[in-house]
Amino acid sequence: MSEKVYRDEPRNREPEISKLVSTFITEDGYERNHSTQPAAEQLDARTHRVLVDGLVRNPLNLSVATLRSDFPQHEVTCALQCAGNRRHDMRTVVKEVQGIDWLDGAVMNCRWRGPLLKDVLEKAGIIDLGTREGANVAFASFQVECQEDSWYGASIPLMRALDPDKEVVLALERNGKPLSVRHGYPVRIITPGLAGARAVKWLDRITVQQEESPNHYMQRDYKALPPQAVDSESAERYWGITPSVQETPANSAIASPRAGDTIKRDRDGKVACHGYALPSGDGGPVVKVEVSADGGHTWSKAEFEHYGKEGKWTWKFWKAMVAITPGESKIILSRATDAAGQTQPAIPPWNLRGVCYNGYGEARDLTVR
Repeated sequence: MSEKVYRDEPRNREPEISKLVSTFITEDGYERNHSTQPAAEQLDARTHRVLVDGLVRNPLNLSVATLRSDFPQHEVTCALQCAGNRRHDMRTVVKEVQGIDWLDGAVMNCRWRGPLLKDVLEKAGIIDLGTREGANVAFASFQVECQEDSWYGASIPLMRALDPDKEVVLALERNGKPLSVRHGYPVRIITPGLAGARAVKWLDRITVQQEESPNHYMQRDYKALPPQAVDSESAERYWGITPSVQETPANSAIASPRAGDTIKRDRDGKVACHGYALPSGDGGPVVKVEVSADGGHTWSKAEFEHYGKEGKWTWKFWKAMVAITPGESKIILSRATDAAGQTQPAIPPWNLRGVCYNGYGEARDLTVR
């Protein structure tokens, strides 16, 4: 299968998974947009400014040059995953959902470099809030009008933004090079462990505030609505009371074999399989991946492939030789467990928007010779 393009405008695509897992550090990452991309000529690192305001003593108007020169530069390697990754599996394994039919390629593992958000906020000086619990930091891009709002926005808890261990950065570089427009040039927020929807591209504004971002994509999308919300009409009563997705759950996917493949056993009655695994939010790293060829009745440990930039926030590549009987309509499953003990369930609760699906990784309808 070649790359899958869901829309050209807005541009939404995922790379073919064999290409995606061919390198630990992702060059050709997925693209998720709720708007057209800004024209290259409207984004100029020499003139772009990021405003820092809200509940701060000293509002800032920061140039890209200032972000480079006035703050220590921090590099974090992390997986960035769309909350809708594997939506196709929820749609086909559980029942119909709304949204783009992402397979398992809406994730990328990259090196991001720029100043820590913590350092920028400390320079602005957050006012005395009494307690910082419940306060938020909102991010906004006003570069282009979105499908469901005139701008794009998201927010994360202030306590997370101020925690150096969470490594939230204003990324100026990706994999050692300046950001491309499609990945957020000239400045993008990167929030390790959180859904990609919170990693706002083409960043214009950072606001410290008590409430979450009021943007449509924070309040009326990217929420795991309860199963009682079965359509757009019944969902109305739940948008305001359902938490916004922040952390993503432990997950794994099988890159090979793929659904419908014909595969041949070796002399020991085994077939080779491999894939990727992701930790839950702050729960990394992934510490175990298991595979099963009997519907999950028995599991065997997979082996990790090790790389130099592995860490708490990164994906892990795994491989295994799986004993399987010959025949048709066979299935191989995978499940990941992270350092926090979070493990994939067989099937997670269904939700209308099909977000955060992390049922067992699977390769279905295999013909085994």
